[in-house]
Amino acid sequence: MTKKRVVIGMSGGVDSSVSAWLLKEQGYEVIGLFMKNWEDDDDSDYCSTRQDWIDAVSVADVVGVDIEAVNFAAEYKDRVFAEFLREYQAGRTPNPDVLCNAEIKFKAFLDHAIKLGADLIATGHYARVRENPAGNFELLKAVDASKDQSYFLHRLNQAQLSKTLFPLGNIQKTEVRKIAEQLQLPNAAKKDSTGICFIGERPFREFLNRYLSYKPGPMKTADGEVVGEHVGLSFYTLGQRKGIGLGGIKSHQNADGNSAPWYVARKDVENNTLYIVQGHQHPWLLSPTLNASQVSWISGQAPQIAELSAKTRYRQADVDCTFSATDNEHFSLHFDTPQWAVTPGQSAVLYQGDVCLGGGIIGSV
Repeated sequence: MTKKRVVIGMSGGVDSSVSAWLLKEQGYEVIGLFMKNWEDDDDSDYCSTRQDWIDAVSVADVVGVDIEAVNFAAEYKDRVFAEFLREYQAGRTPNPDVLCNAEIKFKAFLDHAIKLGADLIATGHYARVRENPAGNFELLKAVDASKDQSYFLHRLNQAQLSKTLFPLGNIQKTEVRKIAEQLQLPNAAKKDSTGICFIGERPFREFLNRYLSYKPGPMKTADGEVVGEHVGLSFYTLGQRKGIGLGGIKSHQNADGNSAPWYVARKDVENNTLYIVQGHQHPWLLSPTLNASQVSWISGQAPQIAELSAKTRYRQADVDCTFSATDNEHFSLHFDTPQWAVTPGQSAVLYQGDVCLGGGIIGSV
């Protein structure tokens, strides 16, 4: 019997490396594919592409799989980065990982893998796929709740999920590290990646400066008092506390005599005005509702149930909400408990228990 061929994205990190080994152990014919998605300054200190490729090749050698590199930089720039810049220029805060998964890792990569004769593709994401009795494919949270990445995968569709394996979905991250050590993988102690390549650990404002036009403008409090000048609305996100640049502005004091911190609360793009408020629980930072567009449902259809749970940012526990679809392209959520710093441009992702249903891009709140 011919083995099924799986093409796995190997990034040079521990997760995809252990995934490749697990697939081989399960009897698949495994081919590694290293994706190069960024070229503008990949020789800089911030972009680790060269070292990641060396690590991926070294791991492939230990695990015993073939590996090749494929360049998706043009597709990435066109489908992900251009949208990323458009959103920032409009004053929103996009999530490029969500777009990268939908457009590169499960589209350009999948197309390339099929050309290599793949029956299936795999990645090192922490998530699960299952086929339900009706023959539909469902995206589930990972068993390791602290590492679950279903939030970033919520735009995948039936065609993509039907071809996808997530070998780490049922494994704890601690176990993945143990396997890497036992196999003596050259990257067993490598730190997890904390960002997408083109940003990496670099100063974010400095990076955006190279690509966006920006205009300083007034920074105001909720009652309209001008307290400073912002450097450009694109460089701030709702709920931001550090790096606002208030200097020695006098603050109202808490009951204990300490100054309450300031937070970015609103952006008035039309008037190029940034609003800041004092105190974590200021009403302007709390949203009982949100509206979302650019909707994507994993099943292909909007949920039929109103009482669901949602995440409005990745590092957040699910919160109960009431869902209503206004049409195929829009939905609204009403939260039992107002949510903190709901941010236009980020994704609102819906769940029914462990099942990720899909989501949309947050617009007005």
